[in-house]
Amino acid sequence: MSSDLILKVENVCSKYGDFIAVADGSFEVPEKSIVSIIGSNGAGKSTLMDSIAGIHKPVSGRIIYKGEDITGMKPPAIVARGLALVPQGSRCFVRMSVEDNLIMGAFPKHARPGLKDRLQKIYELFPILHEKRNDMSGSLSGGQRQMVAIGRALMSKPELILFDEISLGLAPTVIKDIYSRIRQINREGVSVVLVEQDVARSKKTSKYSYIMLKGSMVLSGVSKELDDETVKNAYFGVS
Repeated sequence: MSSDLILKVENVCSKYGDFIAVADGSFEVPEKSIVSIIGSNGAGKSTLMDSIAGIHKPVSGRIIYKGEDITGMKPPAIVARGLALVPQGSRCFVRMSVEDNLIMGAFPKHARPGLKDRLQKIYELFPILHEKRNDMSGSLSGGQRQMVAIGRALMSKPELILFDEISLGLAPTVIKDIYSRIRQINREGVSVVLVEQDVARSKKTSKYSYIMLKGSMVLSGVSKELDDETVKNAYFGVS
């Protein structure tokens, strides 16, 4: 893997009380690449993403972003450094308009200059959001709300985006459309971490893949070089 890393996660352990959600979260993200974290429900993927984004403080391990240790930093400080999270569940402010949701993404001081230009780029990326810019976000479909969440993250001027199971509960045609936009975002220079349960889609989209099982990474490699049977066995914990 390239030595030019934008993110290096080393032996992260995160708990909820006595429950260990992430026992050994370790992976790397080369600059301007797409890396997938694949695992079944309950593998610890979302807790690991929350730990990186500052939402959940790990009990041990290190998170190095652009050469700086950001372990335990608060979310606003992490966003200000160019790292954004798109959480699972199509989360947005449902009683605010689409455009106001997007503008909220530029709340960090560093993201305010050029706000209008970035907003226009997001409308070009997701034309349906321009059409519905004055509608309340709560009136949108799940896929459209997911587009709002992605657009809001882009408004913060990220260099790295963590996408946490963004396809969950969406129709296949919508998923295909959103994934094509993620590839476009990456082509424009933004590094991407994709958290998914869908093995085939994750491998197809990413350059590198990690398989997570019961809070630990159990397999990793270049996505196209990982054969399906090996990935399947790691995914289900078959020895």
